[in-house]
Amino acid sequence: MKKIIERRRYPRVEKKLPIELLTDKYEISTETKNLSCIGAYCTVDKDIPLLTKLSITLILPKKSEDKCIKVKCKGVVVRKEIINSNKFNIAIFFNDIKETEKNKILRYIDTLSLKE
Repeated sequence: MKKIIERRRYPRVEKKLPIELLTDKYEISTETKNLSCIGAYCTVDKDIPLLTKLSITLILPKKSEDKCIKVKCKGVVVRKEIINSNKFNIAIFFNDIKETEKNKILRYIDTLSLKE
């Protein structure tokens, strides 16, 4: 069997997390399918064109369930897959994310790998 080499610079996790996307036309609440500190993949119910700029708020759970960590950044739609006439999978690249926000995601991903 041929071994697949992972080319990603940052770890990516399969995780459903609340994410809010804001464009100049839409405000969308959805959840991630997977996440890294430089991007996310999710399903939306709007046809958002490629290269659309987004304002993003990602909600990360904290150890105590009543609290959460918000990550705010800017992103751009870099890939779109049509599921049906009103559902689309989109890949978002976080093109404007502060190092502190990126580190929040990295720490969250690290906590997941510690549980495994």
